[in-house]
Amino acid sequence: MTYRELFTNHKIVRQLSAVQFIAYFGAWFSNVAIYSMMVDFGATPFMIALVTAAHFIPAVILAPFSGTLVDRINAKQLMLFLLSTELLMTLCFLLINNLSDVWMLFIFLFIRMSSASMFFTAEMTLMPKLLSGQALIKANELHSIIWSFTFTAGMAVGGIVVNLYGVKTSFIIDSFFFIIAILILWRTIFSVKHVKVEEKIFQSIKDGFNYIKSNKQLVELMLLHGAVGLTAFDTLVTLLADYHYKYIIAVPLAIGMSNATRAFALMIGPFFISKWITKERLFYLFIVQGLMIILWAFMQNDFYIGLFGIFLTGLATTTLWSYTYALLQDKVDHQFLGRVLAYNEMIFMLSNVTTTLFIGFMASYVGLDIITIILGSLFIIVGFYYKRILRWI
Repeated sequence: MTYRELFTNHKIVRQLSAVQFIAYFGAWFSNVAIYSMMVDFGATPFMIALVTAAHFIPAVILAPFSGTLVDRINAKQLMLFLLSTELLMTLCFLLINNLSDVWMLFIFLFIRMSSASMFFTAEMTLMPKLLSGQALIKANELHSIIWSFTFTAGMAVGGIVVNLYGVKTSFIIDSFFFIIAILILWRTIFSVKHVKVEEKIFQSIKDGFNYIKSNKQLVELMLLHGAVGLTAFDTLVTLLADYHYKYIIAVPLAIGMSNATRAFALMIGPFFISKWITKERLFYLFIVQGLMIILWAFMQNDFYIGLFGIFLTGLATTTLWSYTYALLQDKVDHQFLGRVLAYNEMIFMLSNVTTTLFIGFMASYVGLDIITIILGSLFIIVGFYYKRILRWI
């Protein structure tokens, strides 16, 4: 199935993709304004780090509750509420005027990212109820492509707008992105019958946990998907710019060009790989991902050659993410999808955080090339782990 066939045959995919595109673009767009505002206020590095942490902590803390709510509430109503909450929190950013107001920023950001995390879970829970087989895999790939593109474009356009018109104007413009996304979602019709859950919420949480606990296969697939979090290279890219590239090009430009190059590879990779990939060939894709990361390690000292290296590391990542996600979705009973996918997101985010902390810790003891080789080697190990569990998938 091609992306054109997916769009042609499934109107719901066209509509939800439009919502994804606009909402994700808005999220990355305002990130530039948030960090620019912190710098303008003279915030300490620790305070900036707390703002960064507020982006991923909600997915970890709220996983049991968000998954349960997704399974209990009508999908469209919940998604509209979550987008509206993101809109409201974005407007609340306008209330931040100086460093003494930053505590409010933490609250607003935590609520917005909690809504964004739950929206993602709700959407990925909805997809297997609407699609199956190749259509589901393609829809997951498309989601990841949209994320990659909006990450690059949102940050770039956001930086230009903040530079030209200021932080407050950026927040106002960002609010319009969420309004448009809400209007599109409002007009979208879901052909999914909502099954009302009668059990109490804590019993629902317990049932979801027991369901995962009693299905070892789900745990193995969640760990497999979580392994893609080993590609959390943000800290590595920043350290490379500081240690090696600042003598060639300005650090912000080095970081921006490196991330943009990788994001471009994340976006175009599926167009070349998705037609080739199967369950059996996924093993080789893990091996290729590991080898490309190791190859990048030997290219890092030279900025321009390193750009080609980091491009290679991104080509397979989107397909690995989307295919392993689809494998998990396919094995979950529909009534437990929200809870299982929320726990899966928690594991994936923990993998990202662990990788980031590992890079930061190890950088004091070994070279960045050694760290990169270790990460690449871990992907090869994960490939053989997948080969072991392939027999029952």
